[in-house]
Amino acid sequence: MIANQKPHILVEMAMIFLLAAAAGIGWNHKLLADAWSGKAVQPKQEAVPASPQGTTPLPLGLMQVKEIYDHKEGTFVDARDTETYAAGHIKGALSLPPGDADGGLTVLNSRVKPETTIVVYCNGFDCHDSMDLGNRLLKAGYRKVYVFLGGYPEWRDAGYPTDGGKP
Repeated sequence: MIANQKPHILVEMAMIFLLAAAAGIGWNHKLLADAWSGKAVQPKQEAVPASPQGTTPLPLGLMQVKEIYDHKEGTFVDARDTETYAAGHIKGALSLPPGDADGGLTVLNSRVKPETTIVVYCNGFDCHDSMDLGNRLLKAGYRKVYVFLGGYPEWRDAGYPTDGGKP
């Protein structure tokens, strides 16, 4: 009796495999046709979404911010006051509290080009200084401004590189 079931199981497995292959080819037929003919496929989408100029800064999570940091694809700007910045900040971040932004933007403009990706952060989800500063940076001409929602507390608690404060 078991010997009679083996051919049925093999036939069913073969049918499932063929149906799955046909569905996969049908679903991706354009991509496969383009690849077969030598046409370029669409470029990989950016992990970080583009921020249209003139709108509000887009929020980023810890993983996206860490990716930007690891690939050195952006400048980090700390929107907290200078004492809090001195007590600890993301390694390599610049200090620019929103209250000092008018004078600080001139300094920032001399060091950071408008096409540079900028990640602004402050004290986490309940801090609005990073969004305020991000809006000011967009108005000043920076095109890729993001706000790190978790801010410094999330970065520090994840054990990522920091400067300042106690060792």
